[in-house]
Amino acid sequence: MELDLLKPQIDQIIADTERTPDQKMEAICELLQTSVAHYDWVGFYFKNGDKNELKLRAFAGEPTDHTIIPFGKGICGQVAVSNENFVVPDVAAQDNYIACSINVKAEVVIPLFVNGENIGQIDIDSHTPDPFTEADERFLEYINKKVATLL
Repeated sequence: MELDLLKPQIDQIIADTERTPDQKMEAICELLQTSVAHYDWVGFYFKNGDKNELKLRAFAGEPTDHTIIPFGKGICGQVAVSNENFVVPDVAAQDNYIACSINVKAEVVIPLFVNGENIGQIDIDSHTPDPFTEADERFLEYINKKVATLL
């Protein structure tokens, strides 16, 4: 699936006045998880109030026990601290990795900014080794900019 072909559908979800922000994020997760072959799990995590932790807010894919992630822990927790994209071609090579499923081979996490502050992130797990490209990063940055308008 050419990622740019999904942008009009993302825009349509964002513009839908009948859905709440959480419903829009869930719809985006479902669209990505069902439309992109190497996106096996898609979720949005956000800072949990004043706590130095992330809380899962919307996702598509297998249920996870990792609904709360401390800052600095795992790939998501590291992005909460670094404020930078993190592409992991092989999760087995990461010391600070939280395994959500034995099937996950790679992960990409892109921070989500509102008014210059990292308030959350989109997290993609893949069962395919090393599937993520710069095109994935740019596409997910686009999605986060759109989602930021909801918050």
